[in-house]
This record gives sequence, C-alpha cells and structure tokens, in this order.
Amino acid sequence: MVSETNPTVLEKSENKQGRKVVLSIDDLHVWFELRRFGFGHAGYVKAVDGVTFDVHSAETIAVVGESGCGKSSLMKTILGLYKPTRGKITFEGKDLSGFGTEEMHRYHSHVGYVQQDPYGALPPFMNIHRILEEPLIVGGVKDKDERTRRVRTAMEEVKLTPVDDFLNKYPHMLSGGQQQRVVIARAMVMGPRFLVADEPVSMLDASVRVEILKLLRGLQESHNLSVIYITHDLSTVSYFSERIFVMYAGNLVEKGKVRQLIDNPLHPYTKALLTGTSEPDAKNAESFKEIPPGEPPSLVNPPTGCRFHPRCPFMMPGICDVDFPPDFEPEPGHLVSCWLYK
Repeated sequence: MVSETNPTVLEKSENKQGRKVVLSIDDLHVWFELRRFGFGHAGYVKAVDGVTFDVHSAETIAVVGESGCGKSSLMKTILGLYKPTRGKITFEGKDLSGFGTEEMHRYHSHVGYVQQDPYGALPPFMNIHRILEEPLIVGGVKDKDERTRRVRTAMEEVKLTPVDDFLNKYPHMLSGGQQQRVVIARAMVMGPRFLVADEPVSMLDASVRVEILKLLRGLQESHNLSVIYITHDLSTVSYFSERIFVMYAGNLVEKGKVRQLIDNPLHPYTKALLTGTSEPDAKNAESFKEIPPGEPPSLVNPPTGCRFHPRCPFMMPGICDVDFPPDFEPEPGHLVSCWLYK
C-alpha cells in the first residue's frame, strides 16, 4: 500500500530504534540574491529549496545528483560557510543559527572536511607536517609535542608511512592518491565527530578510488564517525554509504537504503542516473537510450510543480506541472517525491 508520509516523522521513528541523531536538517532553504548592475534586486538562485533529513551516529549517507543540483550549496551550508535563508541545521541538539563566533569555532573543530581536488586544497608553500599541524594550532592545541603526536597518528591512520618519509615533503612531491590521504589526515587530525566528503575520489585515477573509499569507510567505523558523502556517481556509493538521498534542482526527490534504492529505484530521475552509471555491462548500450533529454532547470525560475517534469517521460499534464509532489512511501523507509506513487 502506498502512503503519504512526512520524512521528519519517519526519521524520528527510526531514531527511536536506538540511533542518536547527530545532524538534523529541517526545511532548509539556501537562496542567493541576484542584483542587476550591482544594485537592483533581480531575483534569487534557489540552490537548496526545502531539504529535510537526519544523519544518525556512525552513519554514512550519500547525497547524489548531477552538477548544479545544489549538492555543494547544501554541503557548504552544513559546514557553516553559508547561512540558511530559511529552515535550520541542528548539530547534536543545538541550532547552528544561534551559534556565536566561539561556538561556531568549536563546531568546526567537530566537523572534518574532505575536498574534491586534493592538489588545490593543499597550500603549496607548506610541507606536510605544517599542513597537518595548522588545524591544531588554530584549534588551540598549544603543546608542540602533542601536536606532533597527533600529526603522526593521523598520518599512520591514512597509511602515509613511513611517516618520516612524508613529513618534510611538499604537496607537489606526492601522487594524487597521496595528496588525498593528506587531505583526509587533515580532516581527521582534530578528532571530528562528523565528516563531510565532497566528491573525494572524482579527481583520482580509477585504480585509486576504491582504495580511498575503503580508507574512509575504515576511519568511519573505527572512529564511529557520521559522514555525508557528496557525489554524482552512483557506482561508488555501495562501497561507502548506508542510505542514499537523490537531489535534483534543489530538492531531495528520493531517499532510501543503498540496496533498496539501487535495486528498486522509484523516481524517474533516479532511474536515469542509474542507467548512466559506468558499470561494465553490455546491457547499458540499450539502457542509455532511456535517459531523458534536456538540461536541469534554472534555479532562478524553476518550473512549477515537480521540477523534473520537463524531462520526465511519465509526466502527467495538469498534475506534475501544477503541484509540487510530497514524499510518498511505497515501501518502508523508501521515500519518493513523485505523483506516480500517490
């Protein structure tokens, strides 16, 4: 039986089963104002437009979608780099909007960030020891021996060993995979409770990607980290995630457990993403033809109703192009924002 449900209620019911909510996103909107010639108001870019989900302790979720869907804006808002236009982000029961400078500084020490481009993320004028020591200095760790101990421990955890061979090297002296290990070590050096990984393997050779994802998964398990994995590639999420949230034009259109969503995708957009997944299967030659043509909609003037309806092969006139679909629950724990499941 198909039922309409509230995602916040569903996830709170999951939490009653024993998993603590670490991060809660409630009706989050992130809009950027456009100005004509720098003065007159010309509208808003609605990068994130009503996103709700919870992340539980020691859980890894993946937020997937094509470029321009709002993943990066969502990630930067979670990191505290952007302020929500509406809605709220709660970390361990505390609303980030009420944080002062000191509280936000403390929040940043609990949240690690793994960037997409390791070479661009590492300052070229610092050696590896200094790069990894910098967050500890900023974080107020005054004892030099303690800072060195933490640096060495972080390097050992990401398998940059022997440690002494890497401490005095500079980023340009390392391979892409080694650079990304430094980025991960920097994210871990403060002992975070939560990790945001922004497409951490998209800039790496295929032979290194699974290795880095397994490293991240090992760190997540050994430190009981909660992780948000931002990606456009559904082929990697099964290595690393427990739940998948599919994002399109600023909205989450489908949520579910990894196998649940990959084995039984419900939203037409999720099906399109899966047919474009780079799996070495000859059957894909036929499935590629099913990908809907067109481009993602403008986030300045998004279409009425379902934002995917201009590209959807199952669009129902008078419904999909008029009313925005709520979340429906065709199977337990599997939410989809699509009128096909009313």
